[in-house]
Amino acid sequence: MKIIFLGAPGAGKGTQAEIVAEKLAIPTISTGNIIREALRTGTPMGLKAKSFIEAGQLVPDEVVIGIIRDRLVSDDCANGFILDGFPRTIPQAEALDEMGIAIDKVIDIEVADERIVARMSGRRVCPKCGATYHIEYKKPAVDGVCNNCSESLIIRKDDEPETVLERLKIYHAETEPLKDYYAKKGILRMVEGQEEVADTTALTLKAVEE
Repeated sequence: MKIIFLGAPGAGKGTQAEIVAEKLAIPTISTGNIIREALRTGTPMGLKAKSFIEAGQLVPDEVVIGIIRDRLVSDDCANGFILDGFPRTIPQAEALDEMGIAIDKVIDIEVADERIVARMSGRRVCPKCGATYHIEYKKPAVDGVCNNCSESLIIRKDDEPETVLERLKIYHAETEPLKDYYAKKGILRMVEGQEEVADTTALTLKAVEE
């Protein structure tokens, strides 16, 4: 089965993609991960991506698409795959169609913006050991202090409300139109993200099996 996972940053689509991939025994293909792998192995497309990254520029669509194309012909994709983080735009979706890739399902994890902001801005990270906490869902034993190494916890730049809102703005402008694109193909399935991961997973697996 070939599946695309959509969802705003912080909606939890990555977690759901990994759970479904394990259940179906197919690989999860994350754009960030395969770009890093292409850089590490020095593929032609990886070297192209490196030139943009080193110049502090975004990797252009044609290079990202080339890296995706190279990855999808790997042997472990023969029985299907899950795409997480690609496509992000209509042109990328059209490029995927032009590759002749027949997607079976597109799973959209829906979470309201205000819940995403609360979820992400509530995260706290230990700068020393990397442990993560949340001011509501996973509190440290002592407020603001890591359980493991007693280091003061910090808010990552990516989790600051202003950063989260900016990422959501970009998502709504560039990625959300993909919902209509795939709805017209009859393969979009909407999943309402729940407070508990297990509850979202149950709904996600049901959507995949429909």
